[in-house]
Amino acid sequence: MSTPWRVELRAGRVGVRPLLMSDATVWAEVRRRNAAWLTPWEATLPPGDRSAPKTFRGLVRDLHRQARERRALPFAVTVDDEFAGQLTVTNITGGSARWAQVGYWIDKRFAGQDVMPTAVALVTDYCLFELDLHRVEVAIRPENTASLRVVEKLGFTEVGYAKGYLHIDGAWRDHRLFALTVEECEGGVLRRFRQGPRAENP
Repeated sequence: MSTPWRVELRAGRVGVRPLLMSDATVWAEVRRRNAAWLTPWEATLPPGDRSAPKTFRGLVRDLHRQARERRALPFAVTVDDEFAGQLTVTNITGGSARWAQVGYWIDKRFAGQDVMPTAVALVTDYCLFELDLHRVEVAIRPENTASLRVVEKLGFTEVGYAKGYLHIDGAWRDHRLFALTVEECEGGVLRRFRQGPRAENP
């Protein structure tokens, strides 16, 4: 039986689709080739914590379980149908909150080509307008200028600064918090991004 997270979205060359077991080989190759590029921003486990999956298959199995429970959306990002990175919606919350968080990484070969801003815009629109969430949040280390450019391009609002927010690259790291609510993006985030700054000042 199909589930709401098994969705494929596309805008031009950029697509997002469910992360699959069959992505194992290309996922591992891209991660290996981008180790130096990704390691400073990678989530790690505090000493003594053994809760995270240790293999790609375990990761996908865990994310698919969360997806079936409507708690996560695990996506592969593609360029011309070639695997280019990963985007995961986590902590999906209903009720009076109706919000979720988005995290992402990309192959350095595709950095600076508006691939990730497009993918984040596609998924944010899906969360706000198809899943009927009210708010999408992104947490970014202050030093991660590439990731900060993504939320700046999409018009996310900075809403806070969290000390020791996540265990990243072996230590507890501060994060800047950004968010968009559905009221802030009439017509969609992707449409606004494609139209550029003139969309705000017609």
